[in-house]
Amino acid sequence: MRPKKVILCVDDNEQELSVLKFMLATNGYRVVSACTGQEAIGIFAGTQVDLVLADYAMPQMNGNQLVGRLKQIAPHIPMILLGDPQRMGGEIYASDALLAKKNCSAQELLERIKVMSARKRGPRKGSLRLAPVEEFAAAS
Repeated sequence: MRPKKVILCVDDNEQELSVLKFMLATNGYRVVSACTGQEAIGIFAGTQVDLVLADYAMPQMNGNQLVGRLKQIAPHIPMILLGDPQRMGGEIYASDALLAKKNCSAQELLERIKVMSARKRGPRKGSLRLAPVEEFAAAS
């Protein structure tokens, strides 16, 4: 049996956070939650996390600032930022994906999480994978 992927969910709205936790837990993920950016940083530093799902609109530290700090700690961890595109403005985002909170269905969010949290695997045993010659020529 595969170990469950661990998702850190960060949202200051406890109702929305509990809905996210329930949805993810019922779909086979282990969920760790935080209500503030500082709490999330502490959890992230002490827990093996496979993906971060953060709300943009939070007091003291918005989701983009949080993701920026977490990326300094572990840049290889995928991070998704949820928010209202009109309120987010024209910032440059540190997250790997931006999703509109109101327009994103649960199925769409789950699919994005599945894709982003998938671990990259090498070639199967016994198979030989070679890149086409054109790729080598383009690279040089």
